[in-house]
Amino acid sequence: MEKQILDYVLVPVGLVVMVAYHLWLLRQIIRRPATTVLGINSINRRMWVRAMMEDTSKNGVLAVQTLRNNIMASTLLASTAIMLSSVIAVLMSGGHRPIGEVYGDNSKLGFSIKFFSIMVCFLGAFLLNVQSIRYYSHASMLINVPSNIHRRSKKGSKDCMTSAEEYVWMTVNRGSYFWSLGLRAFYLSFPLFLWIFGPIPMFVCCVLLVFLLYFLDVTFHFGSVFSANSLHEEEDGLVNV
Repeated sequence: MEKQILDYVLVPVGLVVMVAYHLWLLRQIIRRPATTVLGINSINRRMWVRAMMEDTSKNGVLAVQTLRNNIMASTLLASTAIMLSSVIAVLMSGGHRPIGEVYGDNSKLGFSIKFFSIMVCFLGAFLLNVQSIRYYSHASMLINVPSNIHRRSKKGSKDCMTSAEEYVWMTVNRGSYFWSLGLRAFYLSFPLFLWIFGPIPMFVCCVLLVFLLYFLDVTFHFGSVFSANSLHEEEDGLVNV
């Protein structure tokens, strides 16, 4: 019973640390997108879509090829996720085999919960990457619609996005967000896998993973590529999505 207490304490604390970090990251993306990698990528995708749709006869092949590369990346992750889910299902059906001395819950029920958590994690990654493929496939067709067909200029704004450009940008963005979420599901599988060897490795992995993700998600300088006014306009557009 004393060993099981560690599972009841360290596992929820580790998951809370992960959830708290991603809630903080979501807040940063919404309020200060230029300080996060995801926010900056969204701003750059908006400019990319606008540039590709300005001359579809010249940039159409490049745009479709770029989206196809993203589809291939999502397909690879989706195939890997469903394959690993099948492997976990086979291990669950094979019965309980104790793994040496595990300082934690080593019961049959405990191991079933651990393997089931890993399987759910990979199934979630599969579904998220499938949604990413869906949006990228839609965008590969929509991005070849010439923007001058739907151009509707606003007073005092020559660089405004048309309704078609805005929709394509939102579609590409959603595909990228689903891909990022699918990748996060793969990251989450690491502490869940280490949970098999006890709650202490799982908790340590959660803390280390949060530190690593912080340096991958946060940018400390945006550079001087864009002017302050254009950056402000792109941020406003990102918040309104």
